[in-house]
Amino acid sequence: MATAPPAVPTRVATAERAAAAAGFTLSCTREVGRLLSLAAAAKPTGTIAESGTGCGVGTAWLHSGLGSGARLVTAERNAALARTAAGIFADEEQVQVLAGDWRLLEQHAPFDVFFCDGGGKRDAQQDVVDLLAPGGVLILDDFTPSPDWPPRFAGEVDELRLFYLTHPDLVATEVLTTPTSSAVIAVRR
Repeated sequence: MATAPPAVPTRVATAERAAAAAGFTLSCTREVGRLLSLAAAAKPTGTIAESGTGCGVGTAWLHSGLGSGARLVTAERNAALARTAAGIFADEEQVQVLAGDWRLLEQHAPFDVFFCDGGGKRDAQQDVVDLLAPGGVLILDDFTPSPDWPPRFAGEVDELRLFYLTHPDLVATEVLTTPTSSAVIAVRR
């Protein structure tokens, strides 16, 4: 007998409402959010990072899996969105919201979990890998599933996805998050 998916954590619902009010439509899906919560829970004393905070939806999902000994740092280049997210986590000592470029995260590395949802994913791929601790988990979403190898998008080889899936310092796979979207999950050797 199928059961309903788990309830959405309160802080996630708060961040989703804030995103809707701000007209921000690029938040992660709930399916990706549950993956983020799982990854954070796997590193209960880890340093967790996110680039591309938005209004804090992904941050809230990561927070929902955060262990008592872990810390979470996230960076958002849009100052208004960063303020919104910071307000949602104002009472949470384990969470730090940085307003500025994703490279602000470098001073907090290495990361045990890195949800690379904003800067770095496309423009500094090797730098993203270098920010992971050994055994660190990298999550990249917003891919379109491809039945081909090498993976293709819009009729061409998807060089971005190929970079992460074949990087020699990563063990990586792609998983469906919905029937029309996928995420790359990688672990640093």
